[in-house]
Amino acid sequence: MLLKYKNFFSVLGQWIIFGSIIGIVVGSTTYFLLEMNDYLGDDIRLKRDWLIFLLPFGGIIIGFIYMNYGKVLLNNTLNDTAELNNLVIDSVHGKKEVPRRMGPIVYFATFVTVLFGGSTGREGAAVQMGGSVAAAVNKFFEVNIFDKRILMMSGISAGFGSAFGAPITGAVFGMEMTALGKLKFEALVPCLTASFVGHYVTAAAWGHKHEEFIIQTIPEISISTFIIVILLSVIFSLISVLYCQLRHGIEKFSEKLFKKNHMKRAFFGGIVIVVLTLIVSSQDYNGRGLQMLEQSFIEDVPPFAFLAKLIFTAVTLGTGFVGGEAIPLFFIGATLGNTLHTFIDLPMSFLAALGLIAVFSGGANTPIAAFLLAMEMFDGKGLEYFFVACLVSYLFSGHHGLWPSQKIYEPKSRLYNTLRAETIENVEKKKKL
Repeated sequence: MLLKYKNFFSVLGQWIIFGSIIGIVVGSTTYFLLEMNDYLGDDIRLKRDWLIFLLPFGGIIIGFIYMNYGKVLLNNTLNDTAELNNLVIDSVHGKKEVPRRMGPIVYFATFVTVLFGGSTGREGAAVQMGGSVAAAVNKFFEVNIFDKRILMMSGISAGFGSAFGAPITGAVFGMEMTALGKLKFEALVPCLTASFVGHYVTAAAWGHKHEEFIIQTIPEISISTFIIVILLSVIFSLISVLYCQLRHGIEKFSEKLFKKNHMKRAFFGGIVIVVLTLIVSSQDYNGRGLQMLEQSFIEDVPPFAFLAKLIFTAVTLGTGFVGGEAIPLFFIGATLGNTLHTFIDLPMSFLAALGLIAVFSGGANTPIAAFLLAMEMFDGKGLEYFFVACLVSYLFSGHHGLWPSQKIYEPKSRLYNTLRAETIENVEKKKKL
């Protein structure tokens, strides 16, 4: 018995040490990411509108780096860092490995995208840096294959928790992001440690101040309000599906059109973004769009802002530029909620917050993490409504999502399981014919 407890505390101590190492490194690198993005996006790009015309050439630079330095052969498997978050997820499932160079490459590519006005976020770079750091820890300590996958989850947790100042969310996001229908609770301790350490290194040690979104008023709990929230959540989930389908569709089309030449794809995408920017006569939808995102909680925004951001982001990331998708999803959901305020008699800030969380839940397929994010981001206000919104959006988004590498352990419902079975059956019939 004494030996069992000794082994238990030995493993526990190991996870805490590994999680702390990952959290310290990722928290520090995430601070650099956030500060540099603020500097490039706010202090430089917003004051120099002409930089948008250099976006196609920025795409050539990004494409050149990924084509010449992004592919690494590890254990007889070709690992392409251009697969971004999908590569990190595949590494958790043991299919591929994250090269240590992935972190520096994605940071540089994100900075280029932000500087020249591509529509993107930041958590993608933080998560991929987390995966890169976890891979380095795995290599240094030579951990076994099962522990390696757990440490990869810890890297994801550290990246997300420190990027958004949401350590509880980060801990669960690292476990929930990789698969539908299954949580590997064995990874809880290292994920929790990495996320909290990463957050406190970024916010406390380095002093980064995260954005704040404040809900002014929460409607009283009533059946009618819950019905409205459910109906709105269905709309938000469908918007998340629209974004995911458009983004993946553009990616497949551009890869086929330019024969997977990353430089040509990104150059073409940059030209499209420049044209779209000239059409709307505004750069509100370039970069991260944090100003309009914050504005959606306190005053009216253009009624089709959500659609413009959806298109800008889908083109940017679908043609090979680099960055996160959480901030764009926040923007799309919050501005759509703001627009719906015109037709629905509920507080503007509440609808913006509801859209922000629900669209993220549907797109990322992480309802638990999305609910925890609402708890941390909005100081625990309106949790009953956010809980329902996260679940409804998750269910109605089907098996669509930001990352095709997410493994489906269990379908979201029997309906999706039936549809999936019917699809497979139709494919087999076509093969026979």
